[in-house]
Amino acid sequence: MSGGGTETPVGCEPAPGGGAKKKDSLGFAGSPAHLIIKDLGEIHSRLLDHRPVIQGETRYFVKEFEEKRGLREMRVLENLKHMIQETNEHTLPTCRATMQDNLNQVLQRLQAATDSVCRLQQREQERKKIHNDLLIAREKQQVTQWEDFMREQHGKQAEVDGEHGKALEKLREQYAEMEKGLARFSTF
Repeated sequence: MSGGGTETPVGCEPAPGGGAKKKDSLGFAGSPAHLIIKDLGEIHSRLLDHRPVIQGETRYFVKEFEEKRGLREMRVLENLKHMIQETNEHTLPTCRATMQDNLNQVLQRLQAATDSVCRLQQREQERKKIHNDLLIAREKQQVTQWEDFMREQHGKQAEVDGEHGKALEKLREQYAEMEKGLARFSTF
């Protein structure tokens, strides 16, 4: 029913021997029923078979799309080319000059900052050294004071021990005399 080949109407068979007239159940090929069926096939293909129309529209759309797309891409590429040329000729040299000027200033400031930091570190190290020296001197002084204190304590301990020994000796003598006195009285 659709397509471009020869069509055989419904229920018809080709005539044997390849004759021009075909015979079917409705009659010969030139009969009115055969003509109606043929017209119905053409109407059917025009109304319901949209492939040829769709293929033509698709080809037209693709052609238009490729032409418009090609022109748009050409415009985009030309704009990019102009932008690149402008960048290479104007923007890049300006940026390089500005960068060189600013880079020299930045390097000078960086060197000054580095020098300042070095001086601060050196001062801090000197302060730490002085502080450590003071701590070591104070520690030595405290050790000396502690040794003097301990010597003094040993001297006082010896003095107290001596006084204690003398007091013990006096008490022993006193108790020994008291015992003698008691021994005299106990003989009575």
